[in-house]
Amino acid sequence: MSKPQEKLEVHYTYADYLTWDDDVRYELIDGVAYALAAPSRDHQVILGELHTQFNTILKNKDCKPFMAPSDVRLNVKGLNDDVFQPDLFVICDKSKFNKLSYIGAPELIIEIISPSTAQKDRIKKYQKYLEAKVKEYWIVDPISKSVSVFILENDRYMHSIFSINDKIPVSVLKDCVIDMKAVFDEVDTYKNMEENIE
Repeated sequence: MSKPQEKLEVHYTYADYLTWDDDVRYELIDGVAYALAAPSRDHQVILGELHTQFNTILKNKDCKPFMAPSDVRLNVKGLNDDVFQPDLFVICDKSKFNKLSYIGAPELIIEIISPSTAQKDRIKKYQKYLEAKVKEYWIVDPISKSVSVFILENDRYMHSIFSINDKIPVSVLKDCVIDMKAVFDEVDTYKNMEENIE
């Protein structure tokens, strides 16, 4: 196995991506490899609670939620070499899965940002998801305890912001509402446990 060289002039392909070490996760955007750092505890708590809510709501339904690490390759002309690992995504067309990745645009993608990933999630991924016509894109900010929701309408994203006490209706999934207070309360539970240990 190999790993990508840290040179911006190198343009990597999906074929290169498949040869890299399994112990480091990467995303590949416009031929540039981005190593993914280990997620923080708050990130994992948020992701776990979101996945639990989606999984409960979608049980025995056609659509299913998936968590990273799971490769998504957007089936868009010019983006064939891009590989994303969204924190959470929901798909309703299981035929687009192969053994290695999901090929096409999920119904919903959620990214949980950190200071090191915010720019990539807000700019690069936003643009790629828009071009691929991902119907709904959420950016969860653990620091401000807010969620930016982008819903695709007429090839543009309509933007709304939700806060800690909001219940967010998922536009692409019938009767699906996510309770953000439950998500962020779970984060606070772990912080309180940490304080008690100290």
